[in-house]
Amino acid sequence: MALDNFPSPADIRAARTDNPKMRERDLADKLGISEAQLIAAHVGQGATRINAHPDGIMAAACALGEVMALTRNESCVSEVVGRYDNYHPGSHAAMILNEPIDLRIFPKFWMTAFAVEKEIEGGLRRSLQVFDAAGDAVHKIFLRDTSDLEAYAQAVATLRHDDQSDTQEVAPRAATEPARSNPEKADALRDGWSKMTDTHQFFAMAKRLKMNRLGAYRIVGAPFVRQLATEAVDRMLHAVHAAEIPIMIFVGNRGCIQIHSGALRNLKPMGPWQNVLDPGFDMHLRLDHVAEVYAVDKPTKRGAAISVEAFDAQGGLIFQIFPVPAGRALPDSRAEWKSIVDALPDLANEEVA
Repeated sequence: MALDNFPSPADIRAARTDNPKMRERDLADKLGISEAQLIAAHVGQGATRINAHPDGIMAAACALGEVMALTRNESCVSEVVGRYDNYHPGSHAAMILNEPIDLRIFPKFWMTAFAVEKEIEGGLRRSLQVFDAAGDAVHKIFLRDTSDLEAYAQAVATLRHDDQSDTQEVAPRAATEPARSNPEKADALRDGWSKMTDTHQFFAMAKRLKMNRLGAYRIVGAPFVRQLATEAVDRMLHAVHAAEIPIMIFVGNRGCIQIHSGALRNLKPMGPWQNVLDPGFDMHLRLDHVAEVYAVDKPTKRGAAISVEAFDAQGGLIFQIFPVPAGRALPDSRAEWKSIVDALPDLANEEVA
């Protein structure tokens, strides 16, 4: 995307000064630019370009001590407080296998990154922020009062990029892939589904049948998938809260998936948002973005993996929620979770109502 029709770095910095309380993402939208372009305009004035590869950034993150990890998509934001540890690199997929910060990372989307220092009420907020080719945020790491500032300074020096320009070229944002179904292969889908022994086998099966996740969900039918009423999302969150059971919440984008495991202690609706505001975990969900919801049952060697999965109007995955299985540090919540999911209203009931 050419920069000719966009505000200059000086204009962007002036807009930031004029709107000190506006979130970077919202200000970027107001200016018609990407968030990466907004941050880039501050290179040399609070921002430093750093190398974006996750190997370097995760090595730095693991030395910072307690931080806040943020991963989001257009409709849901996950914020987890903890320490980065147990990094597993990989050219296609990398991982932080750790509690409470648990990540699945896809390096090819980690295109641009910055170390950002911003004056806020209460002091200087330091962060490492990663963006994709379109300039959309992939993952952010925010330091806290107890974080290791020397490790942060060392990370900025080590990761510092040779390019310290204050402009950023971005590619057009990739469109969300719409649902791809293949009704002629519905019987083959159901047969293959019944033979799964691991949830990860789903992707290879769908690809072989020329379908994607949403397309397969739309046609596979009972007993594997039940389409729920959109109101089921909020009902599910309230039911989990009331039952005080731990769940696993997967929130992500093309470049990163963040997994939080735990119970929900505090639900706070605000306008179209349903918010979880718990010690060490916040989630912000746009309920009005939920267009399709499915209860999904995938067979595994350890029993059924039952999830609730929500999609936006473009077919993008907003979140997945699973129970905590046996063998984890948290209590096994599969039985209680199944009872909650079984009680959720399906789409037919919503349409009748």
